[in-house]
Amino acid sequence: MQRLRLTFSRGEEVKYISHLDLMRLWQRALRRADIPLAYSQGFSPHPKLSLAAPLAVGVTSGGELMDIFLEHRVSPHFFIKTIGKQLPPSIDISEVVEVGLGLPSLQSQVRYAEYEVGVVTDKGPKEVDASLGSLLARDTLPWQHARDKEIRKYDLRSLIESLWLLDWDPPECTLGMRLRCDNKGTGRPEQVISALGFANPPKSVHRTKLILAQQNKYTPRR
Repeated sequence: MQRLRLTFSRGEEVKYISHLDLMRLWQRALRRADIPLAYSQGFSPHPKLSLAAPLAVGVTSGGELMDIFLEHRVSPHFFIKTIGKQLPPSIDISEVVEVGLGLPSLQSQVRYAEYEVGVVTDKGPKEVDASLGSLLARDTLPWQHARDKEIRKYDLRSLIESLWLLDWDPPECTLGMRLRCDNKGTGRPEQVISALGFANPPKSVHRTKLILAQQNKYTPRR
């Protein structure tokens, strides 16, 4: 058996498909490419593949991670060449590496997600930067979110690792965000935008990468 870890992008054409539909897309592509998938045991066997962290509908990405288990070994080069012919142009594989079979599940290793978020605003760059600094200086930020008729209350500040101004092109600015993405909570860019006092929701959200536990050694940006 072999375990391959894929890094791939998800472009504009597929940003509105659900997590379930994305998994079906991958399964169809893998079957058409005749990749020797490993299957789970039990009454209803299913292909052993898993995404690190499901992407919200409407969000593009350049750094999605997925583990795929195979019945027998294939080279990463062969895998990319073969499966690439079966994927839509808006899904592009940038890297395939072999990882240990005994490693923890990919989902359990995710710690942070980084985003580039575009928002239309009449604020100037100094005002935006001051808003970022003010939010990061807070110890807590009580927040609530309605989901499935249920009101969830939590500390939004604990889900924000760092924020920074990436680009300024009036009337739009682009913010960088490193947000928590683990079993203790998931930071959502649209909520951070609201907490920063922007009048408009994000115009675009692009997840640039996922940071795993063993990669989580860095100097905070702010």
